Amino acid sequence: MNISVANIETLKLADAEAVLKDVAAELRADKVVPYLGPGLLALGAPAIPVTPEDLSVFFGTKVALPKRAKGNCWAAAQHIESMKHRNTVSALMAEAFGPEVPPLPFHTFLAGLPLALIVDTWYDGAMRAALAGRADWGEAQGITRAGIGEDRWYRFYDPAGTESDRATAEGWKTVLYKPHGSAAPAKNWLISDADYVEVLTEIDIQTPIPDVVKNRRTERSFLFLGCRFHDQMLRTYARQISKRSRAPHFAIVDEATLTKNELRFLLTHAITPIAMSLPKALDVIMSA
Repeated sequence: MNISVANIETLKLADAEAVLKDVAAELRADKVVPYLGPGLLALGAPAIPVTPEDLSVFFGTKVALPKRAKGNCWAAAQHIESMKHRNTVSALMAEAFGPEVPPLPFHTFLAGLPLALIVDTWYDGAMRAALAGRADWGEAQGITRAGIGEDRWYRFYDPAGTESDRATAEGWKTVLYKPHGSAAPAKNWLISDADYVEVLTEIDIQTPIPDVVKNRRTERSFLFLGCRFHDQMLRTYARQISKRSRAPHFAIVDEATLTKNELRFLLTHAITPIAMSLPKALDVIMSA
């Protein structure tokens, strides 16, 4: 995987498949961290929002949103929190992500690998459900600091959903990292602008990211699947979570929707864009 991204745009066709097979081999060898975006879920037609824009639309069906908040789930959540109450935001998130999302075959595939770290950036519990048959894993979730009265950025949960601690987390074979929180097991939500104020202030020095995540990424690359980078929030988290890891990284992209800003972000941060449909990419990875 000694590929320079300095002078390329996207890898296509045979080149893309050949490179992805190499990445898949390293994934199986626990040298690559899968970084899952909500686009992965769209392959299974779940009854939950599967993009930030979809989540904003959901909020708009419950509360009248100002123009500036339409299409932006974080601004929409902040408007609701400001006009109503944090409890309203939490209740709406619980409603939006209440339906069970069965694991896709790819979730099950990942659960069967000896991975040290899996990053899942959406609020569903599909990856947790896929891991449920194992006892050697646990989860780290980002939490809001608003009103909790604690100096904490995240919480740990064992396979049963019981809150755990960082010492125990160090011994887990696989750590599932949900940086924005999740519906399962405890309904932790990082969603409103207010939730992210302190996180974005501190994330450059890595304070909000658990040590177990920082330690496990060091000698590994990242593979971004079902992710977009068309929003500053999405770019910031991808950049900071993959910080101080082993380049190059790789991202499955749709050339039809890839923006110049997204391409610039990928190339700036040593993320090789692979132009391939997500279903095809998953098939290549699982069959390699």
